[in-house]
Amino acid sequence: MYIGIDIGTSAVKFLLVDEAQALVANIERPLHPVQPKPQWSEDDPENWWQAVADGLDVLARDHRNAMSGVRAIGLSGQMHAAVLLDEADIPVRPAILWNDGRSAGEAAELAQLGTDLQSTMGVLPMPSFTGPKFLWLKRNEPDAIKRTRSLLLAKDFVRLKLSGEKVTDISDAAGAWLIDEEKRQWSGVALEACGIDRALLPTLMESPEASATLKRDLAARWGLPANVVIAAGAGDVAAGGIGAGAINPGDGFISLGTSAQIFLADTAHHPDPGRLVHAFCHALPDRWYRMAALLNGAGPLSAAARWTGDGDVAALLAEVEANFRGPSYLLALPYLFGERTPHNDPLARAAIVGMTHSTTRADMVQAVLEGIAFSLCDGLDALIGNKPRPESLALIGGGARSPFWAKLIASALDLRLVRYEASDRGPAFGAARLARLSVTKEDARDVVVPPPVRDVIAPDPLLHEAYQPRLQAFRGLYKALVPIWPAVAG
Repeated sequence: MYIGIDIGTSAVKFLLVDEAQALVANIERPLHPVQPKPQWSEDDPENWWQAVADGLDVLARDHRNAMSGVRAIGLSGQMHAAVLLDEADIPVRPAILWNDGRSAGEAAELAQLGTDLQSTMGVLPMPSFTGPKFLWLKRNEPDAIKRTRSLLLAKDFVRLKLSGEKVTDISDAAGAWLIDEEKRQWSGVALEACGIDRALLPTLMESPEASATLKRDLAARWGLPANVVIAAGAGDVAAGGIGAGAINPGDGFISLGTSAQIFLADTAHHPDPGRLVHAFCHALPDRWYRMAALLNGAGPLSAAARWTGDGDVAALLAEVEANFRGPSYLLALPYLFGERTPHNDPLARAAIVGMTHSTTRADMVQAVLEGIAFSLCDGLDALIGNKPRPESLALIGGGARSPFWAKLIASALDLRLVRYEASDRGPAFGAARLARLSVTKEDARDVVVPPPVRDVIAPDPLLHEAYQPRLQAFRGLYKALVPIWPAVAG
């Protein structure tokens, strides 16, 4: 029995998985990050820990027999966070999250160090990454830096709470803009450029390695064996690849969580920073991946639910589907938090254009759904370039729950989307697989395979054709609004 825990942006998700890789339990606990200033996004790391502890309390209460057979825990988590701890391992300030854009100036400055370093890091520096954030903190919050004795990523703060050990894995560290992606080790050049003392950083391990052992008092609290191993784990994107079995060249998926990614696995480091493609270490040794990273996935849908006064996303999707007659006459830009691929524009913002007195809630939400689909088209074009397009990709993350939305996305992209069992829990499932590998030492190729297929969503050729002029208008709208972003982004 294995536990996979994914520390996401809006929720912590838990899976309890048996030896046959079947789901025994599936729960989540909500999170509530805050935006205290324009372009800022933060959360208290203690909130992650409380959510993890609460979730494990529930598993212990409802699945006592299964918990007694757990051999290992795997961790996945939102990437790029900056978690600063003092000498007592207490956060000195809230964690700065992946969708925070305050360090745009520092990222631009680091970009002047040249394309060779960008290729080594896998991508040009962006304000989302941990390194530029630390440089911003040095300049703007020097007292916090003086108190800092450790710099961790999100899931690794949870590991510290579970075990007392400060460890990260290569796939999560890959997103910090501090790793030599080909050599799979910290980059002295990047550390110096970002003003980071190597002594602040945790031990670096490969994702399937055993990184620590669960504290005995916590094992007793949750009815777990005394020797439960904690795997090194992975950043959520790489963990999603492990969950989907995407580890060989050509394997790929779209992850549609609060943010979104289009992912293609590889067996070598192939950087392409000029196209804003991210080339990072995967969660298995001798594996890498290339990714289009979008800051806005299902997050704008949740925001639209709030804007329209109905927090029930499933009900809104059903309403849109019932009223769907083809492409929306509205255009929506989904850039709540700026955008990475293909714009690298932290100032970009969301917009809905074309509303009239007769515009309905369903019209607005459909436009948001389509805007996210169009941004995925942009991401795929940047990722593929002149290479052949894939015929199909897996669809994982919370956005994978809706077959209607999947149909819109498949039609916009003109490719098949494969939904696996538990597709909406992809990173947590990948974390559970890494937990298994950390204790069994099996050949990963025997464990990391595609899960059972739930269904395949085929594109609608007529809808694809109808979307083409809307996609061009979507792209034109972004370009037209670029000059006003500084005036509205705070």
